[in-house]
Amino acid sequence: MDFIDPALSAYCEAHSSEEDTLLLKITRETQAKVMMPRMISGHLQGRMLEIFTKMQNPATILEIGTYTGYSGICMARGLKEEGKLITLDINDELETMVRGFFEESGMADKIDYRLGNALEIIPSLAGPFDMVFIDADKINYGKYYDLIIDKMSAGGIILADNVLWSGKVLVEKGQKIDKDTQALLDFNAMIQNDPRVENALLPIRDGVMMARKI
Repeated sequence: MDFIDPALSAYCEAHSSEEDTLLLKITRETQAKVMMPRMISGHLQGRMLEIFTKMQNPATILEIGTYTGYSGICMARGLKEEGKLITLDINDELETMVRGFFEESGMADKIDYRLGNALEIIPSLAGPFDMVFIDADKINYGKYYDLIIDKMSAGGIILADNVLWSGKVLVEKGQKIDKDTQALLDFNAMIQNDPRVENALLPIRDGVMMARKI
């Protein structure tokens, strides 16, 4: 995720609304206690998610990949008064930490945090979803999309993180491609060629694919 000029990233963050106390705490504890802390959404992307969700004011959000709860809290702030965020993760080792952050946010009643395999849980969810954020194992992005697209409300938004994969999606002729990179190349092509959506790939942080169901 370091392919964007660090000085330019710092400038963007300096000209974005500041993180509040809770989000700063989540960032610090993630960096101190959790492996691969760079997986956290972080300041700039978190602000984007929060403002975008407030603009949408959705009734139901599905998040695939909770991690330490940063992005979920940002999105939950934009829910309708009686709205619900369903967030899925397979890592039960983070459960106590994440549930603690959700309680501190004051929105635990709006957040349905479920542990388990998302590929098994999603078929049991009725929908419709007004917004979906995919930020989990890259190899299954296409499968997640197939499971959710028919559960999206008309005009519903799908956001998928890491779709630029630190620039690895720019493949040179003859270059060997790893499985995760290939999965993201296939996913990006799937969205681009799906007549059910209109889409834009945003060069924010590590890339965010935005697709709106027509």
